[in-house]
Amino acid sequence: MPNALFAYGFRPFFLAAGLAALVLVPWWAASFAFGVPLGSGWPPTLWHSHEMLFGFIGAAIAGFLLTAVPSWTGQRGFAGWPLVLLAATWLLGRMLVSSAALWPLPLVASVDLAFLPALAMLVARPLLRARNRNTPLLGVLLLLWLANAAFYRAIAALDAGGAALALRFGIDVVLVLATVIGGRIVPAFTSAGLKARGDAVPLGAWRGVTPLVVTLMVAVATVDVARPDGRLALVLALAAALVHTVRMLQWRSLHTLRVPLVWVLHLGYAWLPLGLGLKALALYDGAAVAAFWLHGLTIGALATLIFGVMTRATLGHTGRPLVAPPAIAMAYLLLAAAALVRVFGLAWWRHAYPGVIVLSGLLWTGAFALFVAVYAPMLWAPRVDGKPG
Repeated sequence: MPNALFAYGFRPFFLAAGLAALVLVPWWAASFAFGVPLGSGWPPTLWHSHEMLFGFIGAAIAGFLLTAVPSWTGQRGFAGWPLVLLAATWLLGRMLVSSAALWPLPLVASVDLAFLPALAMLVARPLLRARNRNTPLLGVLLLLWLANAAFYRAIAALDAGGAALALRFGIDVVLVLATVIGGRIVPAFTSAGLKARGDAVPLGAWRGVTPLVVTLMVAVATVDVARPDGRLALVLALAAALVHTVRMLQWRSLHTLRVPLVWVLHLGYAWLPLGLGLKALALYDGAAVAAFWLHGLTIGALATLIFGVMTRATLGHTGRPLVAPPAIAMAYLLLAAAALVRVFGLAWWRHAYPGVIVLSGLLWTGAFALFVAVYAPMLWAPRVDGKPG
């Protein structure tokens, strides 16, 4: 394996996220529609949700933090054996989970639960040494670890409802992270992208919106643990959707339509208010059109934002121009279509749920196949400008 793959934190983990996306979703779709066996021995939906959260999203978070922390702190990037060992821990966890029926659950849990603490140990030292404002993100890793630990405890007790609740909390934690980080990078990348095109559109910064929306998302996560289907959950989801919408109005989304690397971030963020609005509607009257609101937040918001960040960061950190290759612009559209089909497909094509799963899975797989085909050579090759990293 080329040494460049472990020359910077984004390299192995963005590749891992892309490969996980390319394997996990078609495997799940084939299992659901055609009975292809899974190896975990867990309820299939729990395996699917767990691996998308702690496999795909976990790798993407690792790649982001291992790349962002050196930039935030002005210290050397992570490279070499620490990355090799961390990537091996992630990979071994995925292998054990995918064949969990063959192993004692404590072994599977111990290896899988080792990944996030190992990641935290790497990024904590520079953050704490620099007294960086992003140090509270270590708390996000802790909460995700607690969600995973609660999942395994529920699996051991044969408590499918408890396992699903733990996964819901983990997703909510990542949504809080997306709200915080998205609120920084979307306007920053929008301003830079438009300026590069000679379109100096001023972006607003309305005081109070950011702390309010973050507070609301934390409240959503808290209530989802205590009363996930109650009236308060409805009110908070609706309030968060409205404030996310107000926040987006500052960002001049329509001006980004000619810059794929930017509009994909706006598209991903737009699914936050849409998904939360659908959640409120589902809690209000159980409307069929809103039944799959959670996939609006996971595929629509989280996966799209992850895709956008990975494609942009890889170009910048490998010394390439910040211009999306045509195949990647197509991948953005495929992923957008996958989200639409997964969220609204059953409302359009009643009694065709397996078909919805398969079609959405095919669109998703096409998007990440293009990502791997285009970006894998960038990730395992040295920077084109000859610089280290």
